[in-house]
Amino acid sequence: MDTVRIIGTGSYLPPTILTNFDLQKMGLDTTDDWIVQRTGIRERRIADPEVATSDLGYEAAVKALDMAGLTARDIDLIIMATITPDICCPSSANFLQAKLDATQAITFDITAACSGFIFGLNIAEQYLKNKTCRYVLVVASEVMTRTLNWKDRATCILWGDGAGAALLTWDNTGPELLSTHIHTHGADGQNLLLPGGGSKTTPISHESVDKEKHLLNIFEANLSFRIAVRYFIESIKEAVRFNHVSIQDIDWFIPHQANLRMFQNISKSLKIPFDKFYLTIHKYGNISSASCAISLDEAVRKQYIQPKHLICLPVFGGGLTWGSALIRW
Repeated sequence: MDTVRIIGTGSYLPPTILTNFDLQKMGLDTTDDWIVQRTGIRERRIADPEVATSDLGYEAAVKALDMAGLTARDIDLIIMATITPDICCPSSANFLQAKLDATQAITFDITAACSGFIFGLNIAEQYLKNKTCRYVLVVASEVMTRTLNWKDRATCILWGDGAGAALLTWDNTGPELLSTHIHTHGADGQNLLLPGGGSKTTPISHESVDKEKHLLNIFEANLSFRIAVRYFIESIKEAVRFNHVSIQDIDWFIPHQANLRMFQNISKSLKIPFDKFYLTIHKYGNISSASCAISLDEAVRKQYIQPKHLICLPVFGGGLTWGSALIRW
């Protein structure tokens, strides 16, 4: 029986590295120890000024296609998860389609903040299960550093740039996407905002710029931390419950890379050995929707993930959004 398979993964990180020590040299009131203790982040990647979200996504997509042994002309659908699109219109997926020369593919963007990659997998799963498409490319790409107030140490220390991708099909061989689970709760979605540029604040004005409406804002960080931990835990439990496996059966947890202390709390709460968490936050920071996709690809290419491994990808993001995926590799 044909099932949904992941036949290729890819990722791309810009070459420019910004360390915690670099932030300190920029005059930010912080230190490497302060950032590491609170977040686990030591450095992050920064895209060059001329590089857009679709450019990063292109590099990740090419690697996923190469792993799958396919060309861009094989793709039926491109789903781009991002909260930092190239421009408001058209979608970044359209730009990516043109760069890949995948003229036959249908393309669209989705916005689910840090949960975007799992939301993309969920959508791809539906198209594949009903045989509407044969090959679906899911790309999560962000240039988060363009949204930051570099004087606000509460936010600018957290984020980085990069892209991850997965190519999915229906088949009877290869790593199997066992299930995806997604949720939203808009009434509690006010803690992470990028308000400028939307219909609520248009037209863009000197006033909206002066009020920093076009920069990322985090409110009630401590509350957000507790909520995130709760939903990460719920997402893991949902995935294992749905697939009739135990948490102890999971070989790797590859979460959205939000905060090291979150995963320490989750590990303790669920009695998961901490070395089962595949983490990249220390070297890439939080790349919103792309974090989970990048970490999955890295774990695959470094051969941490082996055949038959059971992998859980839990995510949480602004909106609120959360969810998980379970994969049998």
